[in-house]
Amino acid sequence: MQKAGSSAADQLAEFERRYSRRGLLVRYARGRVKNFGNRQIMTFSGGFALALTEGPVTGGAAVLIALFGELVDCLFLSRLPRLLESGFGIRKLLVISTVTAAVQALTIVACVLMAWFGDQSGLSPLFTIAFLAGASINAGLVLPFHRSAGTVRLIAYALATAFIFFFDALNAPRIDSVHFLNAGGTAMLGFMVALFLSFVNRGFETHRKTTLRLIEQGQDLMRHQKEAQQLSLVARNANDSVIMSDANGRIVWTNEAFSRITGYSAAEARGRLPAELLNGPETDLATSNAITAALMSGKPFRGEIQNLTKDGQPIWMDVNMVPIVDSDGNIEMTVAVERDITSGKIHEQELAAAREAAEEGARVKADFLATMSHEIRTPMNGVVGMADLLSETRLNTEQKEYVDTIKNSAAALLAIINDVLDLSRLDANKMTVHPVDFDLFACISETVRLIRPQAQHKGLKLTLKTLSEVPDLVNADNGRLRQVLINLLGNAVKFTETGGVDLRLSVEDTDLGHIATIEVEDTGIGIPAEKLEHVFERFSQAEADTTRAYGGTGLGLAISRELVGLMGGRLTVESTLGRGSCFTLRLPLGLPDRTGGSGSRPVIAPRHRALLQGRVVLVADDNRINRLLIAKFLADLPVRLEFACNGQEAVDMAVRLAPDIVFMDMSMPQMSGVEATRLIRGNNGAHPPIVALTANAYDSDRKTCLDAGMNDFLSKPIGRSELVSCLLAHLNGPASATEEHRSA
Repeated sequence: MQKAGSSAADQLAEFERRYSRRGLLVRYARGRVKNFGNRQIMTFSGGFALALTEGPVTGGAAVLIALFGELVDCLFLSRLPRLLESGFGIRKLLVISTVTAAVQALTIVACVLMAWFGDQSGLSPLFTIAFLAGASINAGLVLPFHRSAGTVRLIAYALATAFIFFFDALNAPRIDSVHFLNAGGTAMLGFMVALFLSFVNRGFETHRKTTLRLIEQGQDLMRHQKEAQQLSLVARNANDSVIMSDANGRIVWTNEAFSRITGYSAAEARGRLPAELLNGPETDLATSNAITAALMSGKPFRGEIQNLTKDGQPIWMDVNMVPIVDSDGNIEMTVAVERDITSGKIHEQELAAAREAAEEGARVKADFLATMSHEIRTPMNGVVGMADLLSETRLNTEQKEYVDTIKNSAAALLAIINDVLDLSRLDANKMTVHPVDFDLFACISETVRLIRPQAQHKGLKLTLKTLSEVPDLVNADNGRLRQVLINLLGNAVKFTETGGVDLRLSVEDTDLGHIATIEVEDTGIGIPAEKLEHVFERFSQAEADTTRAYGGTGLGLAISRELVGLMGGRLTVESTLGRGSCFTLRLPLGLPDRTGGSGSRPVIAPRHRALLQGRVVLVADDNRINRLLIAKFLADLPVRLEFACNGQEAVDMAVRLAPDIVFMDMSMPQMSGVEATRLIRGNNGAHPPIVALTANAYDSDRKTCLDAGMNDFLSKPIGRSELVSCLLAHLNGPASATEEHRSA
């Protein structure tokens, strides 16, 4: 125990050393020096780009300038730990390291200005701003360790960005839409960089507090364990209370432990019934009656009961009572051995309180994930929506590439968010599957078509082969199947540089339905034999270098295997290092519940336009950007679009306008979307379809919306096609009851 206590003290001392002002400065210095090489990848990439656009002299000069700043910074930082050990003042070291950080930042700014004001001019602003954004992220990551150094870098990069746009506007013949688009895009990128850095820095602080709390809890646990051991020693060496009673149940003898525990002397107890002496208001009547019945029947009794001491203190006793009978079976006396278990009962109460605290912690974690999902999805809806709208404008090839980059980056961020949420649902056993009838081949071919542009971009061939007949309709969770296939195909393309990826599909019939075998085989880097099973572990990839080279969270395969298991299937892998891998998915499929097609996504055909003519669409959302996006999405449709900014306004407009469909946000001021839906459903007027359009993405949120009376659930961010498809799906039929209500 002394060793364990010393270990806890050492952990606390190590924590204080690492997170002290001195410790953070040393970690900052060593981290900057350690990652010098990684940062130069960005430096040489930028220099190479400048060499291509401005010439090799300019590119080389930019690299040398950037390296000069890095060397000034890193040479000093490499000596910083030794200077601290030699007694050099930490305040001076902070000032000097801030100055070297400023020098390094100014050399980066100089390189950026060379790119912007180069002889060739016309260099894409995206390259310059993206380079500054990357440098800002790198600078922001060190804020927890050296705030002044990180701040001076961020200030330099922000001033450089402002100067570039100011100078560009000053020298332009006129300020046109391109300037506004560049400024808007830069602002959005800056916001995302700030959001990312805020999230990372909050995570650092949360990690620090959590680590400290765990160390302190460990110390408390060790202290409690020591106290428990001491109590255990006392309990083992103490004599239990012994009571001897005559045939009538009256006490004839007690030992010293009885007097010590209850406070009654042997003389005070003699001749009295144990119940009248020890029972109190809190004594369980059923247990007391059971003891009396055992005494009368001559049977042994074992149980727990709460008694009172002489001074009125409640005590819990573990009673082991045995009757002693004569040769005729008559009771001569009863011996009761009672052990004080009050401390055990208190421990049970503490355990119950600890369990409640743990459950509350789990609820807090779930609430945190739900809140973060909502808070990230809300701005993501604006990013994705604006990118969709921007892609529909007249753009040149280069601009389309930028827009695609925004959309792909947003999709990647959304995938990470969904992975974390899926992981949380799996941990909480709240992940569910929703089997529907669907076209298996169409589902797989659409997924392949989705991944094919990524393969073509790398020069890879992505093929789909069917090895047997495929039924028109099957019954399973097509959304989860598509999620697993996207993970498998995406990984195959990501880890393959030459050759291609094959997806082979075969289906065999069974008495209960079908068994689908899907093989995804690539000619990529392969996996070492000893690492095969580790690829399915969370936050794991085959090698550490793989993460650095290819990126990724290491969650995709772990979630895929758990999802496949949830659907009753099995996911395995075979691989040869350097030659490729083959992931095999075997999944049971049910027979369809109904015949006919599974329903394709509607398009805006003339008959659909006629269907939408004059329909009233009410959108309730307090976010101005979301309202703007929906207005843009539906601008070319012949519908009458109305907006409500809060729940109460949505209820009033639903009664007054009798809309044909309502898109309802969950979280709004004055009244939530759920409460507004209940009020609309409670009215005597028309009951239009109500679709939840919210950043809340949990299954519990979906259930809450549907239980309140909503007809459908859409999770942000949402695209134009998904919104229009939902609109057509709910208005696809004869004139709605709300239309008749308006004409009445």
